[in-house]
Amino acid sequence: MNVIAKPDALTSQVVRHVDKSFDWDAFPSNRGYAELARAQMRYIGAGGSPKVGEPGTIPPQHFTLSLIHKPVGNYAACHAHEIEESFLIIAGVLVVGWERDGEVCEVKLGPKDMILNARDVGHGFRNDGIEPVLMSISVDVGKPLPPRYLYHPKLGTDPALARSFGAAPGRTIPFDPHGDHPLQQAMARNVIRHVEAPAIREAAGFQRRVYVGPGGVESDTCRKEMWGIPVGCAVKPHARPVEEALMVLEGNLVVGWEEDGVAVEKELGPRDLVFHPAGRPHWFRNAGIGPCTAWCVVGEAGGETVRFEAA
Repeated sequence: MNVIAKPDALTSQVVRHVDKSFDWDAFPSNRGYAELARAQMRYIGAGGSPKVGEPGTIPPQHFTLSLIHKPVGNYAACHAHEIEESFLIIAGVLVVGWERDGEVCEVKLGPKDMILNARDVGHGFRNDGIEPVLMSISVDVGKPLPPRYLYHPKLGTDPALARSFGAAPGRTIPFDPHGDHPLQQAMARNVIRHVEAPAIREAAGFQRRVYVGPGGVESDTCRKEMWGIPVGCAVKPHARPVEEALMVLEGNLVVGWEEDGVAVEKELGPRDLVFHPAGRPHWFRNAGIGPCTAWCVVGEAGGETVRFEAA
């Protein structure tokens, strides 16, 4: 098989981190509220921002994917969506709160931890740490409705109440996966700690940790996994009936497409992304000097159907 490296269809499906910019005005409802400021970098779709159709951003199908930068001390007001939304922490420590009837359960998430925010559940997030938070957000529908705010300063909510996601003093509950409060139990079903997620070792030589899907958080929309790809691992071409996005978090990864006997390859670095359309044969290999960690989002629920084979 010949391998070529020239402008082609694959190029249009690769989003380079260095070619993108963070947008500090992605969410107009936060204008005028410095404590709500956050920046968004859009990779697939607008992800809750009204700024759809941005050049250099891949049109969404079953999900969106973006990066969010949250400065120290800032928060996002409590809101709800009609669909699931995941937060994957890349750097820093984030506090996420779920609200119900004036009570809030708060959990701290560190790097590679994830929460899948349930449909119509009020949730917000806050950076109480000493470094900015960088996270990947995926909304599990191509064109989500605008968020429905529950506690936001623009609604006249007291600033202290908005910062606590709607919990008055004494009504914040700490996260406890073994707790008996309904909010603790609901949140526990939707939090994934990276160190606790079982590693599935593929015969092709890499490992998968299921975050959303069978073995992880239950969902009927998309599957989300963390992949660990060691040096030298290479996987043969394979295809899916739906789209797949792969974002490199650490290391480097060569990805390729095959069509009519011709192969095209691109090397991805940290925070670069490739989007594989449904039915497109594709492969990957780690030709670097260190291991690669990648975040994989697949546009359907259910277990893995691909039989990965070593190249």
